[in-house]
Amino acid sequence: MFAEIITIGDELLTGNTIDSNSAFIAQKLTERGYWVKRITTVGDDVEDIKSVIREALSRKPEVLIIAGGLGPTHDDVTMIAVAKALGVELELREDALRRIEEFYLDLYKKGFIDDPEINEARKKMAYLPKGAEMLNNPVGAAPGAFLSYENTKIFVLPGLPREMKAMLENEVLPRLGRRVFIQKKLLAEITDESKLAPILNETLSKFRVKIHSSPKGFGKYIGIILFGESEEEIERAKKFMEEKGIRFEEV
Repeated sequence: MFAEIITIGDELLTGNTIDSNSAFIAQKLTERGYWVKRITTVGDDVEDIKSVIREALSRKPEVLIIAGGLGPTHDDVTMIAVAKALGVELELREDALRRIEEFYLDLYKKGFIDDPEINEARKKMAYLPKGAEMLNNPVGAAPGAFLSYENTKIFVLPGLPREMKAMLENEVLPRLGRRVFIQKKLLAEITDESKLAPILNETLSKFRVKIHSSPKGFGKYIGIILFGESEEEIERAKKFMEEKGIRFEEV
């Protein structure tokens, strides 16, 4: 199973905001057994977003998560781009509108805003691609969306990390099943990654694992992360490498 992630926002491309969302999403998908094969960042342009969505769908990932651009301002255009990419219309959703009304009324009662009425900017967030299932946002105004395109599950989430994380945990992961992927972090006592490379290649050919190596410079250790579907398979792969002369320390 493989997945792709698209993060959206001009602020990510200018360096004004660090894209922590993609790292968090990738980690959670990896834990569920998905290989994240590509992460794409794109600015707040409808045609650019539409283009990267279509490119991702052409690779037929099992899961595509899109984060960012769901708010009330002019540059929040992700839902428009998703609809265009899938060839469907946007539609005003009464369930989304009620949720947005409740959110702003609650803020008003708590004294955070001085006007709870739904204006056009707030109403904008209630438009979802036709056929989408609304994803509830428990900590923000903008709802997300869940759609299926051929064999790809598409999730559209807000870009604010607090909102994205809450929705990923509550709305996305439960829809991906409960398959767990194990990872073990190790330090290999070897100074030259080029000497480790053939052992890693042989390990990958013999065991159902994925291996990430991270050189620490020409020092004492090279960081290794072993990914697998079970502790047993990871341990077998580790033992095989030890038999080839690699000594490990667990992180």
